Amino acid sequence: MSAAAAPLRVALVGNPNCGKTALFNQLTGSRQKVANYAGVTVERKEGRLVAPSGRGYAVLDLPGAYSLQAASLDEAVTRDLCRGFYPGEPAPDVLVCVVDATNLRLHLRFALEVRELGRPMVVAVNMMDAARRRGIQVDLAALERELGVPVVPTVAVRRGGARELVAMLDRVADRLHEPRVHLPPALAHDPEALHAETRRLLAVAVTMPRRTAEIDDALDRWLLHPLFGLLILAAVMFLIFQAVYAWATPIMDAIDAGTGALAEAVRGGMPEGPLASLLADGVITGLGSVVVFLPQILILFAFILALEESGYLPRAAFLLDRLMYQAGLSGRSFIPLLSSFACAVPGIMATRTIQDPRDRLATILVAPLMTCSARLPVYALLIGAFIPAREVGWFNLQGLVLFALYMAGIVSALLVAWVMKRWRRDKSEHALLLELPSYRLPHPRDLLIGLWERGMIFLKRVGGIILALTILLWFLLSFPAPPPGATGPAIDYSFAGRIGHAMTAVFAPLGFNWQICIALIPGMAAREVAVSSLATVYALSAADDEAAAQALGPIIGEGWSLATALALLVWYIYAPQCISTLATIKRETNSWKQVAIATGYLFALAYLAALVTYQVAAALGAG
Repeated sequence: MSAAAAPLRVALVGNPNCGKTALFNQLTGSRQKVANYAGVTVERKEGRLVAPSGRGYAVLDLPGAYSLQAASLDEAVTRDLCRGFYPGEPAPDVLVCVVDATNLRLHLRFALEVRELGRPMVVAVNMMDAARRRGIQVDLAALERELGVPVVPTVAVRRGGARELVAMLDRVADRLHEPRVHLPPALAHDPEALHAETRRLLAVAVTMPRRTAEIDDALDRWLLHPLFGLLILAAVMFLIFQAVYAWATPIMDAIDAGTGALAEAVRGGMPEGPLASLLADGVITGLGSVVVFLPQILILFAFILALEESGYLPRAAFLLDRLMYQAGLSGRSFIPLLSSFACAVPGIMATRTIQDPRDRLATILVAPLMTCSARLPVYALLIGAFIPAREVGWFNLQGLVLFALYMAGIVSALLVAWVMKRWRRDKSEHALLLELPSYRLPHPRDLLIGLWERGMIFLKRVGGIILALTILLWFLLSFPAPPPGATGPAIDYSFAGRIGHAMTAVFAPLGFNWQICIALIPGMAAREVAVSSLATVYALSAADDEAAAQALGPIIGEGWSLATALALLVWYIYAPQCISTLATIKRETNSWKQVAIATGYLFALAYLAALVTYQVAAALGAG
């Protein structure tokens, strides 16, 4: 095959926690794209690899699976793709089954299932360095002989750790058109035979001094302790929320100053008129007020990715299983709910790994209560404007308030799940079965690639939907022009001004003014748009250019009461203001009824909680 020929399709398959995604990053680097498979919200990663031979490969990172006898949507996608049955996806030319050298007892079983498909296949024995440190010896030649397929060692986290795999892919590619040896089927549909063959392979090819690593046992004695483990988990979560505030501040200040300077330069360099107003007050002010929160979002993602890569997240799920069971969920709900701290959309999608339909639906309905990164801009704006930046003992007061908001979302989710448990008819118990992978240090390359992906997704939202909504809002705020002889601010006569004033009849008991009401409308598309909307509203309703150039924080700090700010903070704990989340609920449940239930209960909670907060705060003198 020439270098100019169409690239061969290579699919990476394997159990979760086998290092498959790290190997994918090693092979493709930054030459990858993320999307969804047609028809389902399962993440699809594809990257390009050019081997030293010049041959090109399209590498596909398939969802992790424990078996081809699919028990979840992720596993069904992997099964159908491996068999070449998935609509709109050509069959892979080569399957690379990635197995963990430190956990071959589990992973070889899946490799045997994949071998039964009869497709060209390579087994990549990953984490060979970790196996050597534990004294595990894997006879790769014996394993290759017994499996009847090529076997190569890989170390996905080390530079050049996939060199042998790439060379083997070239050799397999050269033999694709040769007649294949068909192995006698039987194992895949016989669990006992599958387990027996796995034990035979382990006896022939693997020498293992002990089943678990000493360091894993030592760490688990503390991290899985029923008391100390929970205290450590609470400390980790507390550190994350403190870091989101304390570490990002210098970068945010620099972005804010740059945005303000750019808007001023545009105002000063263009003649006064609609175009200058659109650029300075609409595009630059609106987008800048959202981009400024990118450092906080990346810090939050960095912690989540590091915890996931380290192997700690499944242990946190195990620790919280009893508590979550009491609330009507299971330990498996922990990872989707933690993912929802970044964004509820991937969190809801992650519920596909929950096999029990009852637990999965409950997790989907409470996932929007987790404080996603889209709420961070609103929280940061209001906390910065109304909460003093001072220390309380060893802690930052603003960080404490942010932690309290996150905890309010968590407690509310558990309470809602508990109420759902009381209402449902199925009272049966479902045990938690969970693999606890070995601990490992997250690799900086994988963290950086993950952060890059998520940062670009955020910026694309800013450059796409948020930009469009910001321009639309600017139009609604700027037109029609006030009639001749009008004495009030021009914005009062605009379309948005009229809508905002009409909405105050509903939201006045919550302390919301008409500017807040306007910001709630585009916030339905994405919560973070509320900040850019407020920035645009106040920029256009300012008395003069000097006032328009001020930061949004000081403006609302002077114009709003503390009771209003607290009510708006509480509103955003619950409000179902994200069309993407509601669309994902519809797609995952295939039920408009569940979308209506989620929207209705979230709006009711938001209104009631904000009403109580405002009225109590105002009565205590914060109004």
